[in-house]
Amino acid sequence: MQLKFMKSASMKWALIALVSGSILYSCKKEDSQPNNNNNSCEVNVANLVGNYKVTALQYKASANATPVDFLAQMEDCEKDDILTLKTNGTYTFTDAGIVCKPDGNQEGTWKLEGKTLISDGILQGTVSSYNCKTLVYYVENSLADGDKFTFTLTKQ
Repeated sequence: MQLKFMKSASMKWALIALVSGSILYSCKKEDSQPNNNNNSCEVNVANLVGNYKVTALQYKASANATPVDFLAQMEDCEKDDILTLKTNGTYTFTDAGIVCKPDGNQEGTWKLEGKTLISDGILQGTVSSYNCKTLVYYVENSLADGDKFTFTLTKQ
């Protein structure tokens, strides 16, 4: 009788442990911060403010053309530059790392109208995506009618 009770008690405890473990591990704590790699992030000035580096630059001569990696064709001294967007509507473009001769440092103003980036200098285009870490925007009809440059900037 004692053995039967022990088996029964052991089974109950095993079942309780299994159910408790399942309940505890099935609960998932929500992230306190969004996953900046996958989630969409509202395109507004407050979210866009920060330091960026160009990590991809693609050119298409027409909608059906094969994309060309323009970043690969740029000088090394241009690939490490940093664009800083500030909350006061100004930007600084810093010729960081390997410095070009002459340097490419610039300052100016920028604003956002809807999803259109407007500046008095290098920042022009339409935002196609932004996830709080990676900003992708494009400029059409830049070198020829129907062409498209797509810039990918990554927050540093």
